[in-house]
Amino acid sequence: MNILFVSSEVTPYAKTGGLADVCGSLPIELNKLGHNVAVMMPAYRQTKGHPGIEPLNIKFDVPIGNKIVRGRLLRSTLPNSEVPIFFIEQDDYFDRPELYRHKGEDFKDNCERFAFFCRAALEAIRILKLDVEVIHCHDWQTCLIPAYLHIEYAHCHGYETIGSLLTIHNLAYQGIFWHWDMLLTGLDWKYFNWHQMEFYGKLNLLKTGLTFADGLNTVSPTYAQEIQTDPLGCGLEGVLQSRADVLCGIVNGVHYAEWDPAHDTHLPYKYDVSNWQSGKAACKSALQAELGLPVSPRTPVIGLVGRLSEQKGWDLVTDLMRRWVREVDVQWAILGTGEMQYHDILAQLAREYPHRVGLRLDFNEGMSHRIEAGSDIFLMPSRYEPCGLNQLYSLKYGTVPVVRATGGLKDTVADANDENLWQQRATGFSFDNYSTHDMEVALGRALNAYHHQPEKWQQIVETGMKQDWSWRKSALEYVELYQDVHERRLEAYERLQAML
Repeated sequence: MNILFVSSEVTPYAKTGGLADVCGSLPIELNKLGHNVAVMMPAYRQTKGHPGIEPLNIKFDVPIGNKIVRGRLLRSTLPNSEVPIFFIEQDDYFDRPELYRHKGEDFKDNCERFAFFCRAALEAIRILKLDVEVIHCHDWQTCLIPAYLHIEYAHCHGYETIGSLLTIHNLAYQGIFWHWDMLLTGLDWKYFNWHQMEFYGKLNLLKTGLTFADGLNTVSPTYAQEIQTDPLGCGLEGVLQSRADVLCGIVNGVHYAEWDPAHDTHLPYKYDVSNWQSGKAACKSALQAELGLPVSPRTPVIGLVGRLSEQKGWDLVTDLMRRWVREVDVQWAILGTGEMQYHDILAQLAREYPHRVGLRLDFNEGMSHRIEAGSDIFLMPSRYEPCGLNQLYSLKYGTVPVVRATGGLKDTVADANDENLWQQRATGFSFDNYSTHDMEVALGRALNAYHHQPEKWQQIVETGMKQDWSWRKSALEYVELYQDVHERRLEAYERLQAML
């Protein structure tokens, strides 16, 4: 198939979250499967510093509101691949210190910036003579593309049968703007209604994409169900329910070339499922020493890596830690940044209990790998989690995940209950209710198995390490979805032609 990815961020050129990882990895896997894939993204200030990006000497004009805005195209290839990536350059919009905001404030012209990006991407298809069957859009920044395809490009030669797939990486980010920004889109005011683009008197770009896209998906099957209900629907549950027939979930993949303890260059010792006990023991001792913790082989290490926020469950974690640092013989290995209240609480606990809490309030790629390898348990008690990646890393590294059963965590971690253990499916421990008590019970179950049930612990670890959550697995699922989207678009086009 011929697929065009359009995304506001792509690894390694610009990244604020998991969206960039998906759009930097999935196209390469699709290309390996024999599909023709190209990628488009804005040419941000930070992007243009990467080697290998060349100008194409192609300029184009697109209408934005009552003015014409000129852009330019640049080109490169995704690293270690043959996948072309095109950059849309417009320095007034994209030559800025950050991608979407500066000093904590969203750019006031974000609607205008990404309306331009969407129009430019569609024009680039014509200019570059790309053969496209499906445009894969990502999050609110690209959500005008499905609308433009249905409204303005439906009868344009070369665009009539292009299908659109919209992937929702996090429904909480919707691209909501005041109603007068509707003028910037260039679309008729008749579309500013509660069925299509209007949301409580404002313009909602994500809602626009949900309404007009030929297919919808999220980054896990459970999250696809959760967002059709309150509160995880974030006010859009009705729209999603109405489009449930074209909504599905596909779990993000892991780039095992980077995340595999058998050849991870960040680790002091390499290991795989055949020698994980000695390998993890060595990595654990090294991690304890690096974090200034007592080197104690039988003291369980609980690892946490990522954003320090309430969404990630840090209200539960800090509540539990305040008691456990005094009462329970475990060590905490923590890496991340986020909300200052959690910075302050964790820093105080690390000062008062240095033998219990190893803390790094920053982000360090190498340290994140070493915490995955050196921990015995990895804790992810999220309020909601569209997909999650650290639990997938943990499985590969033989670090037993303890998770709240939500979103992608529920889809990827099989609880160590009697049935799953008997079927040799168990890969971790999970809990349902968002409470400190239930999280503590799940951790208690894990610690009991660690200390007193070595055969059970070994089975859980090795079952997890043998799991396949590769991008290839995800790519095969996306190919089926692209085919469905394209067929749906063709059928709609044929119906339209029959009416003329």
